[in-house]
Amino acid sequence: MSVIDNADCFRGARVIPVLTPASVASGVAISRVLYTAGLRVQEVTLRTPAGLETLAALQRDLSELIVGAGSVLTPEMGRAAIGAGARFLVSPGTPADLLEFAIQCEVPFLPGAATVSELMHLLTRGWTVAKVFPIDSLGGPSFLKCLAGPLPSMKLCPTGGIDASVAPKYLELPNVLAIGGSWMAPPPLVGNKQFAEIQRLAEHAAAL
Repeated sequence: MSVIDNADCFRGARVIPVLTPASVASGVAISRVLYTAGLRVQEVTLRTPAGLETLAALQRDLSELIVGAGSVLTPEMGRAAIGAGARFLVSPGTPADLLEFAIQCEVPFLPGAATVSELMHLLTRGWTVAKVFPIDSLGGPSFLKCLAGPLPSMKLCPTGGIDASVAPKYLELPNVLAIGGSWMAPPPLVGNKQFAEIQRLAEHAAAL
């Protein structure tokens, strides 16, 4: 998988839900609601023990969904996620060993960065698309605007603190390829199985 192909994968959706399932059953149920609402590219994080199993279940039972693994911290986690069926990988940052793995990765890899220097380093290794995290703490849309001048070839996928109220401000920026967030399936709604409200929020997100 060439890093040049990465932009095509992440260009497939303007809003990518980020799910951190407490259980496989819950993760699959919420993912199905989001899919029905029109969010056909989703990220399942590996922050909980249910992450890998949820990925495998979705790949098996909802093969039309483009589901990837987030919070990939090591090459070992990346390999395990691919083995579970992840169709792309996302990292919050990109240390040297993970970057070398990403370059040879067999699925699209969205590397994380938080500084101009980190983004410039990714560019030198061939990446033209990167995750920017945690965007809310880094300055939000104004920070991304500042990056457009010195890094005109870099397309960005900001995550971290984005909700429905600010999402349009990010999506109107020409250097933003997509945004990631969990506002359409917040823990209180997930815990109470308020699927109708989750679907309403997801439909609004899919229409952005």
